[in-house]
Amino acid sequence: MTNRTDIDLKALRAKLLAERDELVHDTETTQKDRQAVALDQASVGRLSRMDALQIQAMQVETERRRTVELNRIEAALKRLESGDYGHCVACDEKIATKRLDMNPAVPTCIDCASR
Repeated sequence: MTNRTDIDLKALRAKLLAERDELVHDTETTQKDRQAVALDQASVGRLSRMDALQIQAMQVETERRRTVELNRIEAALKRLESGDYGHCVACDEKIATKRLDMNPAVPTCIDCASR
């Protein structure tokens, strides 16, 4: 497989790296919000604890989604390095340039994504 010449690989790589850096930063800054909520009803009321549990659950789910996106970005960066970037991982056809511009981590063409 050859490198794509119809897309700006440097710009897409820069975009992937920026997105990765932002996700890593978000992970670091929200770490405290994902920690277990202490059962200390003497200092925190029942409703406050329920709110804290809800916030924690939302942060855990957000982190799960963030991890999935980080994995997609890392896979895209590996495809860039190997020369496979811009080709569908399912059918090996070229992924539309507009699709890559919208989401440079996308691994499949629109036809395969629709299936």
